Amino acid sequence: MANTAVNATERPAERPSLTLTRRLRARPEKVFTAWTQAEQLVQWFGPPNMKPATMEAELDVRTGGSFRISFVRDDGEYFEAGGTYREVVPNERLVFTWAWHSTPERESLVTISFKPDISGTLMVFHHAQFADETARDNHLRGWSSFFDKLDAFVA
Repeated sequence: MANTAVNATERPAERPSLTLTRRLRARPEKVFTAWTQAEQLVQWFGPPNMKPATMEAELDVRTGGSFRISFVRDDGEYFEAGGTYREVVPNERLVFTWAWHSTPERESLVTISFKPDISGTLMVFHHAQFADETARDNHLRGWSSFFDKLDAFVA
């Protein structure tokens, strides 16, 4: 009888992820607050083709707390995302799960670090565990446009 060895260290294929680095023209405290105060988040979050009056956010920013963000696009399509905060280090780091209400089984993980920088804040945004490359690419476009709005908001 032949012996077969199984490599216990083999891991399933890595799921797609993305990392965006932005230098923002505000101190980490201001950028962190823009992410963690609902009344500020609704002023910059969302794609450029949304109806601004439709943006809503409910944030319970603490480890184990949850959030829900929703908006309506200009074409009338409704979007809602939510998740749970896994780590909250004021002015330094946020880690939370992310899932769209239409595909709750496709939960991903967002990690954001805020570091003081010469121009204000170096924000490193990492979104991991996408279901596939199409989801990653769609989020890359979305987050990039959101961060342009964030930079203008905190400046």
